Amino acid sequence: MKAIDLKEIDFIGAGLQRPECVQTCRSGHLFASNWQGGISILSPDGEIKNLLALNAGFDLKPNGFCLMDDGSFLIAHLGDEDGGVFHLHKDGTLEPFLTEVDGIPLPPTNYVHRDQKGRIWITVSTRLQPRALGYRADVSDGFIILADLNGARIAADNLGYTNECLVTLDGASLLAVETFARRLSQFTIEMDGSLSDKKTIAEFGGGTFPDGVIQDREGGIWVTGILSNRVIHIDTDGQQTIILEDYDPAELAIREQAFQDANLGRSHLDTLPGARLRNITSLAFGGPDLKTAYLGCLLGDSIASFPSPVAGNPPVHWELDGSLYFNADNQINGANP
Repeated sequence: MKAIDLKEIDFIGAGLQRPECVQTCRSGHLFASNWQGGISILSPDGEIKNLLALNAGFDLKPNGFCLMDDGSFLIAHLGDEDGGVFHLHKDGTLEPFLTEVDGIPLPPTNYVHRDQKGRIWITVSTRLQPRALGYRADVSDGFIILADLNGARIAADNLGYTNECLVTLDGASLLAVETFARRLSQFTIEMDGSLSDKKTIAEFGGGTFPDGVIQDREGGIWVTGILSNRVIHIDTDGQQTIILEDYDPAELAIREQAFQDANLGRSHLDTLPGARLRNITSLAFGGPDLKTAYLGCLLGDSIASFPSPVAGNPPVHWELDGSLYFNADNQINGANP
């Protein structure tokens, strides 16, 4: 598969607040996490509105999120000390969705994914405080939660800094990124939703710290990598191809050595933009033919995009009409940045 030249990257929007996660829908609207406490919505013509929580009562820090059928959002709260998943409604009302599991309060929470059956999958990267203590190869205390009609429970544990997760096209497996274990794992989803038969389907070498995961229509898997600004395609035979990368070799080497020395810290992740990209974290396919790749960037203030050689698979919320957030009678509370 052909690599993408950095010159082919376009940017959409401006003034976004830590758009770590990006989602798309058929109408051409984009959705990005907003560190100020909600979601930013971008129209195809560039207009931006921010749906921010009105009644949080705490400093909501959105990381990953998913869209619900009614246009509301489930948001993973990546607080300094606390976490959980919160339900943000279209009028700005916020309510808890899940704040504890097995009677224990959720630590800072990374990602939330809704699958084809309406089940909610939630990842927690580490139980350690501060989270930077989990930026090590020998720490495996991350976990995955399943929330369905039977309640919420831990479906997989002892993972190496769990990041994004994704139910595969056939609905039979769950993919999970383990960032600082540097691997992509796959679980079989049993009839009751439990996870079994964990296996490693990809391992990543020096300079690659996997973060986001998505699947294209042909079954290929796309993984984003922080620090190196990498997008890696994994074909159905397991062959990896770097589609995109953007980094300063000397600076990346410093961070790689810090990781090898078990000294990687938050400052290493927050200070390494590339020439054009700013620490990419997630990828979503969109556009009229699902052949535009949109990138969420940890340090960015806009959404990067590039033409994809293959079409993506439509997400479960694909038919949602994003224009509903821009209707004159909509009570969305944010303004253009």
